[in-house]
Amino acid sequence: MSKQQINSHELMMANAAVARGAYEAGVSVVSSYPGTPSTEITEYAAAYGSVHTEWAPNEKVALEVAYGASLAGGRAMSCMKHVGVNVAADPLFTASYTGVNAGLVIAVADDPGMHSSQNEQDSRCYAKAAHIPMLEPSDSAEAKDYTALAFELSERYDTPVFVRLTTRIAHSQSIVKLNPPLSRGLRAYVKDAAKYVSVPANARKMHVKVEVRMKRLSADCESFELNRQELRSDKLGVVCAGAIYQYVREALPDASVFKLGMVHPLPLNSIEKFAAKVERLLVIEELEPVIEDALKARGIACEGKEIFGLQGEYSVSRIRASLLGKQAPQPAHELPARPPVLCAGCPHRGIFYVLARQKLTVLGDIGCYSLGAGAPLSSMDTILCMGASVGMAHGWEKAQGREGSRGTVAVIGDSTFMHSGITGLINAVYNKSNITLLILDNSTTGMTGHQQNPATGKSIKGENAPAIDLETLCRACGAFSVRIADAYSTKECDSAIKAALTEDGVSVIIVRRACRLLEKGVSNPFEINDLCKKCGACLKLGCPAIRYVDGVMSIDGALCNACGLCAGVCKFHAIEGERFCD
Repeated sequence: MSKQQINSHELMMANAAVARGAYEAGVSVVSSYPGTPSTEITEYAAAYGSVHTEWAPNEKVALEVAYGASLAGGRAMSCMKHVGVNVAADPLFTASYTGVNAGLVIAVADDPGMHSSQNEQDSRCYAKAAHIPMLEPSDSAEAKDYTALAFELSERYDTPVFVRLTTRIAHSQSIVKLNPPLSRGLRAYVKDAAKYVSVPANARKMHVKVEVRMKRLSADCESFELNRQELRSDKLGVVCAGAIYQYVREALPDASVFKLGMVHPLPLNSIEKFAAKVERLLVIEELEPVIEDALKARGIACEGKEIFGLQGEYSVSRIRASLLGKQAPQPAHELPARPPVLCAGCPHRGIFYVLARQKLTVLGDIGCYSLGAGAPLSSMDTILCMGASVGMAHGWEKAQGREGSRGTVAVIGDSTFMHSGITGLINAVYNKSNITLLILDNSTTGMTGHQQNPATGKSIKGENAPAIDLETLCRACGAFSVRIADAYSTKECDSAIKAALTEDGVSVIIVRRACRLLEKGVSNPFEINDLCKKCGACLKLGCPAIRYVDGVMSIDGALCNACGLCAGVCKFHAIEGERFCD
């Protein structure tokens, strides 16, 4: 990202600002798993040489690493998207009981509107359930300042602290004032089993301390400067936080506003006094009615979800339309739909073409290959969560028996396999399953922007790192057979799948080719010659470079990445070119 510097100020994306805030606060360790819209926080943190930054295999491991660093006396942060908190929930809830040594911050990015997610869950519910304070910035400057403050609060109240972003804040830019990093040494670790060893006898006492801590925070947050009231009209008042604050200021410029910087716990006394100053009180918040329910439980009359709704992302126009009946201007012509598709040259395209031709039931997973569910490939049957494909295939086989499952395969990417697929494979082997697992190894974590993972041989900083050998790992897990197939050879993939489906036991096919976007070489595009019969076989690949317009078949040279898949499926030798990988 290009950045404009103005003296000691910088135009900065909020994700970068969170990383800057952690750096200025003297963070020692950042451990995360990539997930849009949170990914860039850790990537920006990696640019600070004094900070140990890493991609962990999953969010649970990442938070455990950060917790360990905190115990050792170094300030630590773990970053993830909202569904990543599900994976990290196990250490999260107990870390709330034990507390911390040095400051521990969890940066989480929610995705209202599901721009890149499988659900719209609200991380504020985790803050409430785990009894962990949560801050929510409304621009990049606050993202930096709140992150630095979160470390202070973590140490002051002996607790992990959430910093919550949403997609619109995470990827928006505003001016940030830069400060030098805090010079601080490690906090001394003091052995204290009663504090850190969460066995039942200790945990019962820890829980009491958690409740005392939350009461203290609830009282103290009434005077926190990050919660403030802006008095304007006495007719209408709005309680809001984060991106919604920006929308409210534009949509309802005359309304009085109580802007929350801390969304858990809430300064209910201050909000109650604010409510008494206005005739009508609205709570405007995306996703769950977290603030609204808390106010109503306190007896504060307010309106919210009955006006603005529970689903989707809010905007200035939506607030105006919901409250004032002012509809946003509509375009004169309906814009054509532009659904996401696999990139031209994507190594995943060929395997989904084969799976569709074999008419198999495909239990899928999270990653670029999720796009295999879309037309014309239409070969993915289900997507649940990271790593679920392996467990679902095992469950399918146990329900239908071996013969009923011979037309079923599981598909998972290399990074997702590292994240949470390995245990599913072990489970299938241990419980005598008969499944076929396809690991689509494109040598990167593609969907979130080409991050490294334990199988790529590189660290987040591009340094050489030990690479996990997928073939050896699968055999060590007990797979009956492990095959390697070339992702750009539909014949090879077809044969490998057919052979695996005849076998008993757990069989694995590693379908391997690096993501085409990682290749730096220049390729010559393929072309369609006069032998073309317009049969449409190449169109079934769903490649965005292949076009059929006004009865003419063609390949867009600006898009073609010379993978050669189209030539491989053409029976009439009507597609010519030199594959970049030959």
